[in-house]
Amino acid sequence: MKKGLLIIYSGPSGVGKGTVREHFMHDEQLNLMYSISMTTRKPRKDEVLDQDYFFVSEDEFKNAIDHNELLEYASFVGNYYGTPKAYVEAKRNEGYNVILEIEVEGARQIMKNSDDHLSIFLLPPSMQELENRIRNRKTEPEEIIQKRLNKAMSELDVQKEYDYIICNTTPEQAAEEIRAIIKNNL
Repeated sequence: MKKGLLIIYSGPSGVGKGTVREHFMHDEQLNLMYSISMTTRKPRKDEVLDQDYFFVSEDEFKNAIDHNELLEYASFVGNYYGTPKAYVEAKRNEGYNVILEIEVEGARQIMKNSDDHLSIFLLPPSMQELENRIRNRKTEPEEIIQKRLNKAMSELDVQKEYDYIICNTTPEQAAEEIRAIIKNNL
């Protein structure tokens, strides 16, 4: 059996990564598996252990860092998040093409430490459109919106580090382009 691809999928907050992913994720020809992250945060009431996240203690997470058991990791709002290396490799060895929908910093960690990946960066059509998408969620106060927009500006600077850059003009168009990229790399 052929080992599956490791697909890094990133882009700024609000660009529509999840929406676009839903348009290509279930294409059986792509044989995709969405990676489960490890976190130290507490599960939300609707989240399922080992399905939404691998929930662990801070000591367990730090032990995973110390033993080089994570492809990438970061601390965010007082909790750790990371991608377990053994889980991803097991799925790839089963022939799945594993997709990691991760922040730019995590993506850069993997791209720095591995040549065995395919990286895709999802761009908004414009900064104005990105701002509209974030504001139309109506889920965050102005201070957080501004932080997200500032972070997006810095994340856009690293797009050149990715193998492929896709503009999300519409989710259907972006998904079709990503589908073609994955098929061409199988």
